[in-house]
Amino acid sequence: MNQYKKIKLKPKKESSLKRFHPWVFSGAIASLPENIEEGDVVEVYANDNTFLGVGHYQIGSIAVRILSFEERAVDNSFYEERLQDAYQMRDALGLVRADNSTYRLVHGEGDMLAGLIIDIYGALAIVQAHSIGMHMSRGLIATALKAVLGESLQHIYYKSESTLPFKAPIDPEDSFLLGGKSDLVKIALENNLKFEIDWEKGQKTGFFIDQRENRTLLEDYSKNRSVLNMFCYTGAFSVYAMRGGAKKVVGVDSSAKAVMIANENVKLNFGDDERYSSSSDDAFKFLNEMPKDAYDLIVLDPPAFAKHRGAVRNALQGYKKLNLAAFEKVAKGGIIFTFSCSQVITREQFRLAVFSAAAISGRRVKILHQLSQPADHPVNIYHPEGEYLKGLVLHVS
Repeated sequence: MNQYKKIKLKPKKESSLKRFHPWVFSGAIASLPENIEEGDVVEVYANDNTFLGVGHYQIGSIAVRILSFEERAVDNSFYEERLQDAYQMRDALGLVRADNSTYRLVHGEGDMLAGLIIDIYGALAIVQAHSIGMHMSRGLIATALKAVLGESLQHIYYKSESTLPFKAPIDPEDSFLLGGKSDLVKIALENNLKFEIDWEKGQKTGFFIDQRENRTLLEDYSKNRSVLNMFCYTGAFSVYAMRGGAKKVVGVDSSAKAVMIANENVKLNFGDDERYSSSSDDAFKFLNEMPKDAYDLIVLDPPAFAKHRGAVRNALQGYKKLNLAAFEKVAKGGIIFTFSCSQVITREQFRLAVFSAAAISGRRVKILHQLSQPADHPVNIYHPEGEYLKGLVLHVS
């Protein structure tokens, strides 16, 4: 029998868990057991003592993140089973192959591991905890990860300093859980293209794996086009555009360091190719100052404009302003790839912001594709909040 602390819910507060939604909000809890600590594994019961699930407890609006709706121990065998399931799905999808060593192995609730992200870059795994429970379990996770991936995994880097925003007696210092020797290669392959990954200091785990399929689509549209890649970061869209036969590619980012990384990634794949140039500049300033018709393919992939619900209104105005600038400047017959990675912005809200920009511009605009996150970023059907990336491919007359 498991000796986990037990949390009982208030009457009639169990319905979401019975629908397999993996979050227990603090307002649903009748009372907490004595001496409960953040990160504890707890069992959740309805007010009539019906077992509902087992998960990690944490102080905050989301008080418990459910890991299993069955009574079971959350131990090494649990993590090994979950990681094995996650790996087998990615392998079956054809993501694990010689020319593609970059993929997301665990996507939080989408893989029934709420609070955990694991990205794979060749022989290196980056582990990010978004809950104290996962932080406390990092040793178990590393052991299970090595058991599942075997010799293909040589290094595990724990990167959670920026993802555990809690005032708790924990030490989320970024460090290696396995390996870390000087021979660690920082070059990863995605669809046979090379990218230098700044997994130590870069955003998230160092690379936006979630745009892989959308980059492939951009490649198909790039032939003989002049491509502007706004918010270029690592330059991945630029690299795909160049392989697709673009006649000109310009990468723009406000971060000089990001532009430098993007330049290196282009050079890794194409050397000193005269088709490519870059600029460290503010996106709105660049778009407003550039001449009309200079580009017939524009990529708008900004960072999250809204990270909480209180910022939604301003974010929608930002998306409208950004897309309006692109609509006003893109050449006739041009293509715009436009994205939002803000989880709190719904697909409908984003589409309305882009529609408003199109209407103000007066251009004729057709939706060619509606885009989302790829299969290695799965959305748990019982947890729609896991869908965060949304995008549109637009034809502008």
